[in-house]
Amino acid sequence: MKTFDMQFMRYMNLFTKVTRIDSSHCFTYNNTLVFVVPRAMIQRAIGKDNANLKQLSTILEKRIRVLAEPKSMEDLEQFFKVLVSPITFEKLEVIDGESGKELIITTGGRESKAMLIGRDRAREKEMKDILDQHFDIKNVRIM
Repeated sequence: MKTFDMQFMRYMNLFTKVTRIDSSHCFTYNNTLVFVVPRAMIQRAIGKDNANLKQLSTILEKRIRVLAEPKSMEDLEQFFKVLVSPITFEKLEVIDGESGKELIITTGGRESKAMLIGRDRAREKEMKDILDQHFDIKNVRIM
């Protein structure tokens, strides 16, 4: 289970005050603050004409994204697609490796692969932490 630091607790409290919806999780990916909410509450969290996201973005001076809370491994592809958007990939494959589950991401080309990895593997490390927390995936390989 992930422990939250005080800054993320503040972000989650502000999110709740602005949207009146509790976020189950909050993390950063690619310099974007991501809030995870129940699937049924996404539209309400975003607000009419993206009003809630705009307000949060203005207050925090960060890009904001809202994702649906994954229920099982079946939600992995949709969760991942929204997380890395607008980067595209061809397919995801989960295998059981020696040290636990491993995700193999097949990209469409060198540019997509480079964008998923990021400078100094920063995005890849963030992605690995996020997938470990939500899907118990211990390793990520990008092909």
